[in-house]
Amino acid sequence: MGFVPSVPFRRGASRRRTLAIMIECPHVAEMPRPEPVPLHATCPECLAEGTNPVQLRLCLSCGHVGCCDSSRGRHASGHFSATGHPVMRSFEPGEAWRWCFVDESLV
Repeated sequence: MGFVPSVPFRRGASRRRTLAIMIECPHVAEMPRPEPVPLHATCPECLAEGTNPVQLRLCLSCGHVGCCDSSRGRHASGHFSATGHPVMRSFEPGEAWRWCFVDESLV
């Protein structure tokens, strides 16, 4: 449990920071170990629609790769709605944060 800055602080950037609360989440304990292998390198739904994902998310239950909520299709959220798989993590290089859709929180 702790605070995680959601926006990196840079010299010369705005001094205002946004903080997100990271919680203990019972759904994380239910995730397979090791985490599943990604099923795709990008969002297959975006490929089929001819759109580009803004950022990618990895389902930690099954390995589905979907686009973020800033993308037109919001396929990672759609995957949660269709499957109930609760936790995803960023699938972007250098990022390791996780999100629980059920608890609506960083975990």
